[in-house]
Amino acid sequence: QLQAFGGGLVQAGGSLGLSCAASGRTTYHLGWFRQAPGKEREFVTAITWNDGSAYYADSVKGRFTISRENAKNTIYLQMNSLKPEDTAIYYCAATVGSSSLTMEDSYYYWGQGTEVTVSS
Repeated sequence: QLQAFGGGLVQAGGSLGLSCAASGRTTYHLGWFRQAPGKEREFVTAITWNDGSAYYADSVKGRFTISRENAKNTIYLQMNSLKPEDTAIYYCAATVGSSSLTMEDSYYYWGQGTEVTVSS
């Protein structure tokens, strides 16, 4: 089970933090995806459980930072320099597989989503 926290309304250029807590096993690779209104869900970032390797979509590189706290089985997403195009429902997801972490189909479990709105 995955529970996402955070989200809300922020002005462009501002910052926001999300977190996602996973229950059960502690060896999930965890990631964030987002879905903007009228668009398909897309990869944002992911982090491995074993060595903390992080992956980012080009659109968020340098602005978003993913981190994890294995003791709490929780990941965090720090979003800086937010843009209106970052507005979306953000979903955390978990997988135990070794497939590409940037691919939606690689993930087995999904959280309920949390809304982020960036006003211009």
